[in-house]
Amino acid sequence: MIDEFAKDNLHGRLRRDREALLWKLDGLSEYDARRPLTATGTNLLGLVKHVATVEARYFGEVFERPSPEPLPRWQDSDGSDLWAAKDETRDQIIGFYRRTWKHSDATINELPLDAPGHVPWWPEPYQNTNLFAIMVHVLGESIRHAGHADILREGLDGRTGLRAEHEKQIDEEARAAHRAKIEQAARSAAPIKA
Repeated sequence: MIDEFAKDNLHGRLRRDREALLWKLDGLSEYDARRPLTATGTNLLGLVKHVATVEARYFGEVFERPSPEPLPRWQDSDGSDLWAAKDETRDQIIGFYRRTWKHSDATINELPLDAPGHVPWWPEPYQNTNLFAIMVHVLGESIRHAGHADILREGLDGRTGLRAEHEKQIDEEARAAHRAKIEQAARSAAPIKA
């Protein structure tokens, strides 16, 4: 009974965070969805592509249920899953992510939490694992990158939140006052030396 509760709870959170990550692309131009927004090139569409690849590998290869999506061998990973090439469309990447959900969901639904899995890219002695550990790991990855997407999107146009239905009208004046209060607290705690 506790296993089904845990599985349903983790799976529900994963579903919620998948949708949140995709929502961060809503209304953006192709350029804004793709452009590097950090010194290391992190970008919104690349985060979606990366999380799709993570799910495809962990809920596929780890349980000998290879993804129907073409993936390069994990040994050949070159970071190209972190950004969208010019010939990859937003719809293709979102479609890949949504198809990966179906494959991942089938793995989660069909296997018990203690189903054994093997992660060859993890160091010994951690390579042998189970569905529960992989669900926690993938949920952690999804939450981490959804958080990155939150910050990137806020930097682009000020939009924040988990889902559209929770989004509030942006009050620029209130935001500026709040930020100024935090800036003042930071300056007071560590005075700037002249």
